[in-house]
Amino acid sequence: MDIPWTAIFLSSSLISTVSVLFIPQYVPTTSYAGTFLLLLSLQLAVAQAYRMILWPFFLSPLRHLPTPKGATWYNGHAAAILREPAVAPMVRWVDEVPNDGLIYYRFIFNADRILITSPKAIGEVLVQKSYDFVKPSFLRGNIAQILGVGLLLAEGDEHKQQRKNLMPAFAFRHVQDLYPEFWSRSCHLVNTMTAELERLKKAASGETELDPVLDVANWTARATLDIIGSAGMGHDFNSTENPDNELAARYRQIFEPTGQARVMGLIGFFIPGWILRALPFKRNDTIRQAASTIRCICREIINETRTRMRSEKERTSKDIVSVAIESGAFTDDNLVNQMMTFLAAGHETTATAMTWALYELCRRPELQARLREEVRANLPSPDDTQFKLSSTAMDKLPFLHAVCNEVLRTHPPVVLTIREAAVNTSILGQYVPAGTKIIVAPAATNMSTALWGPDAKLFKPERWLHPGHANTGGATSNYAYLTFLHGPRSCIGQQFAKAEFAALLAVMVGRFNFELEEPDKEISLQAEITARPRGGISLRTRVVQGW
Repeated sequence: MDIPWTAIFLSSSLISTVSVLFIPQYVPTTSYAGTFLLLLSLQLAVAQAYRMILWPFFLSPLRHLPTPKGATWYNGHAAAILREPAVAPMVRWVDEVPNDGLIYYRFIFNADRILITSPKAIGEVLVQKSYDFVKPSFLRGNIAQILGVGLLLAEGDEHKQQRKNLMPAFAFRHVQDLYPEFWSRSCHLVNTMTAELERLKKAASGETELDPVLDVANWTARATLDIIGSAGMGHDFNSTENPDNELAARYRQIFEPTGQARVMGLIGFFIPGWILRALPFKRNDTIRQAASTIRCICREIINETRTRMRSEKERTSKDIVSVAIESGAFTDDNLVNQMMTFLAAGHETTATAMTWALYELCRRPELQARLREEVRANLPSPDDTQFKLSSTAMDKLPFLHAVCNEVLRTHPPVVLTIREAAVNTSILGQYVPAGTKIIVAPAATNMSTALWGPDAKLFKPERWLHPGHANTGGATSNYAYLTFLHGPRSCIGQQFAKAEFAALLAVMVGRFNFELEEPDKEISLQAEITARPRGGISLRTRVVQGW
């Protein structure tokens, strides 16, 4: 349960004022500030004792649920969660802790958490009772600076209306029409990277025979920003060509994992968001400046789109901005929020998936060679400017889809999401009080041996190639694959993202051979907004001739 900050502040203020005015003989000081601080400290101490000891050990209706070992009496399982790589404890717990779909654990200062593990529990939280479980206010407030209060953060009827009005932009028929744009942008990326490799080789002047090293994560992030710009918003950001592009630079600042961002994320669990955002952290200034720049760019695109739409005799544009404007359901501020949501979520997640895909293919060079062979056998060279990619052509690449699906299963860009019970409710018949935090962990569910079999934690694209497994990977339930979630709050851009990812990976592996610069380096997960490799991954990159 959370500390009721607002109630404590208000009651401390009221009681201190009344006490000093009317019964000063009964208070240790006649100072308003001193009395307020004394009462505030006393109430916080009592609230914290109730939260840390009385509630979790004696009163919580959840205390009898299966619990992982290793908890401390004052800090629950926080030590393991903070010590180990992101979400690693949850990945272990789903297999180690015998449970019927719910695991109870305690975070810092014994804060209640329920990890849902079974398809039935996942179905209740994400589908049948989805609007009983909302994003916590601390998460909404912090992420809203970056993503805007768009579809991702809207709740209830507002969310239903926004999703309904934006659906035409993400209809599968429309996404199919975007395949040529995905291909074109992907080809532009590899041709620009090819030119950069030539430049690096000339600069080396024969000093080394090793292939040049590229920060592929940076390249793919710029390319996916251009794709969401052109295919999603009808605007060319030109980030692939120009690494100093202002928008790309701002997003690099936002998504750059820093120690300060991690500290602020932890503090955000315990103090109101408005206090956290007012603290003199450099990270706060960086986010504010970046968000201001991004909002200005979004407004410019909205104005450009309106001007273009007025000149069109027939409405043919189906990008996100055009669809949202045409619906008439969004104010300009709403439109800016939607654009911020899709710009950030739409490019960073795919770029993260690309990073993990290339990492896995470097670890298994035989898979990389097999994928390259399939791509080259079925698709023309990126130098063929007349080719228009279609969904039919992509359907002829089963191993590509298997690799993409397996990357998204084993390395979901968002490894964990939090919900909060908005009302007193239940999961699998277990009473769940309002305010309880529910943990939905795609990284854990996607690798559960109960759902995927004994080889669940292995990167194994072949599982998607067995007869009848192309869409399931052999999992026992549809809810075993949580990368895009399920239900009313599932990712609206799922088809867009999967098609974009497949096109990018096909072109890059078709053109280049990738090897890890440091093959013996241990890679761990660093989860901020998305789950990146800690410290990044540098790849030796070489053009493979003949395509």
